[in-house]
Amino acid sequence: MPAETTDLPRSTTLKERLTLRQPSESDGAAIWELIRTCKPLDENSMYCNLLQCCDFAETCVLAELDGCIVGWVSAYVKPADPQTVFVWQVAVHEDARGHGVGRRMLAELLERDVCADVTRMQTTITSDNAASWALFTRFADRGRAEIGSQPHFLRHEHFAGAHATEHMVTIDLAAAGARKAA
Repeated sequence: MPAETTDLPRSTTLKERLTLRQPSESDGAAIWELIRTCKPLDENSMYCNLLQCCDFAETCVLAELDGCIVGWVSAYVKPADPQTVFVWQVAVHEDARGHGVGRRMLAELLERDVCADVTRMQTTITSDNAASWALFTRFADRGRAEIGSQPHFLRHEHFAGAHATEHMVTIDLAAAGARKAA
């Protein structure tokens, strides 16, 4: 049975009580529910989240607090570029925000064997998603890594005007100490 995402206990020791792990098939529905509460994230189908838990578990990170799911990172190592891990989504429950959960999940991802050869992290972010810009900028700054961005998926060219332009954000992890400091 998947962990619940509601009724989160509050405590000053969140950092010590947080568990990071790979997802399993039984987590798919709870992850889908978490993402639905984390606006403005795009909601994928529950089936998509289930596939992420099955086929991409090595590059996905689940954060739990006292058995409640409070965070999710979905990612994959790019097949055509095995030195790049692409972060698809980062979701943190509102009760767990401000405690570094997102940063810790990204750092956990980079520590996994599947990311041993990774020298770059990429993600796409719309210009109005301040929380995501802040997370990835802080992550890069903390690791003394270079960060850059450029428009990638364009509103009218790729989304038929129905979605804001997504900017490709690239963090160069090759800088000395960038992976460990993050």
